Amino acid sequence: MQWLSLAAVTALLAQNAAAQNMLRFACSQLVVDRVDPLVNPGMTYTPHLHQIVGGNSFNISMDPASHDLVSKSTCTSCSFQEDLSNYWTAVMFFKHKNGSYHRVRQVGNGGPQGRLINNGGLDIYYIPNGKTTAFRPGFRMLIGNAVNTDNNKVQKANICHRCWNSVNENTFVGGAPCSGSDTVAIPKDPSCKMIRQTIIFPACWDGRNLDSPDHTSHVAYGQGSGANGGGACPSSHPVKLPQIMYELMWNVTEFSDRNMWPTDGSDPFVYSMNIGGAAAHGDYVFGWKGDSLQKAMDNRCNLNNDCPAAGLHSQPPEKYNACTIKQQAPEPVDGWLSALPMGEGAMRA
Repeated sequence: MQWLSLAAVTALLAQNAAAQNMLRFACSQLVVDRVDPLVNPGMTYTPHLHQIVGGNSFNISMDPASHDLVSKSTCTSCSFQEDLSNYWTAVMFFKHKNGSYHRVRQVGNGGPQGRLINNGGLDIYYIPNGKTTAFRPGFRMLIGNAVNTDNNKVQKANICHRCWNSVNENTFVGGAPCSGSDTVAIPKDPSCKMIRQTIIFPACWDGRNLDSPDHTSHVAYGQGSGANGGGACPSSHPVKLPQIMYELMWNVTEFSDRNMWPTDGSDPFVYSMNIGGAAAHGDYVFGWKGDSLQKAMDNRCNLNNDCPAAGLHSQPPEKYNACTIKQQAPEPVDGWLSALPMGEGAMRA
């Protein structure tokens, strides 16, 4: 048997990823706000801060019985104009040794499929594996536990972080997402120029419930792991969904000076709950127009390209970047803050 070099294996993985038909597109920052209509509906100044992307009808309540994202949104911060869904995650902060905090900025990702342009925000993947059934209007789910502090309680195949030693996000680093040296914990290596966060959602549905009290029980992971579209589904959740993956590139270059890092042994990078990677989580509310997502899956629409067979139209960056809303829980979130935005409104340092 002839063994391949690590570089050759990595190249093959990249080629396979590039060859797989899937939607992969940019979503710029709609707002950074302390609201969470999935877990804390109707509440302003929720326990921690989120960054939200997608349709501009996002609000603090979003009652699933009455809030139709498609009809109420007039724009989307995602590159496909047919996608009025909302996607959100916690926000990464750098903790200075003097006790102040600074939000880490996000950039678009590169990799073998090409560069995506983001104004903050994240990249979204919809990965099919065989025949998939698109989400129905009103569908919601989340992954991760915002209060978890134990890395061992997180499946690395679903939520992970990767250190990138290059500031060029177009240089592909490593193999498939959430594999190899990826970690649940946020890397704390000063050589990291970027930290890539990956969140992979379940791709199996019970076929009945659009949500559940814990926002997770109506979905499940199939056989296998990683960003492969999900394997065979269990009998309890027999309906195969498109596998959703969030990809976030946190640019940590301005915080690489170890003289800025905490001297008490605490982590230099935390999420907005003041917890590390174990508490990373993602929320999803479906909002594609009509049957456009089902058609996209059936017609093997690919990446962020126009797909006439499904009626998908990719917007230019200047259009989706312009789709923003005001904070509904107003407070400073940029610059140096004296404390994380938790409890009362945040204050500048």
